[in-house]
Amino acid sequence: MTPSKRAVTRTADGAVERTAHGSAGRTVERTAARKAALGKRMSRIEGQVRGIAKMIEDDRYCIDVLTQVAAAQSALDAVGLELLEQHLHGCVQTAVQSGDGARAIDEALTVIRRFAR
Repeated sequence: MTPSKRAVTRTADGAVERTAHGSAGRTVERTAARKAALGKRMSRIEGQVRGIAKMIEDDRYCIDVLTQVAAAQSALDAVGLELLEQHLHGCVQTAVQSGDGARAIDEALTVIRRFAR
């Protein structure tokens, strides 16, 4: 797909995603509700990270800090998995249907391998 062409997909929850496959600056248009939900989760994670920094500044017990680090990592992993799921059901599915599946699957596998570390 050329950078000027945009694939339109509807996800299982009815969200409309427009993806420009093959362009350097690929984008996905998410619904306002999806953006708000992801933004809220990211703000919560940002607050967790700031809290960790304060715990370190306040010389809090190492195990307490590490527990909060693990919680923040877990929250980021959950956001990443949600985004990956959306990508597979939207972008990859569209790429497969348009004949560009091999590239999209390779790209998805690369990201999945990053999560498996």
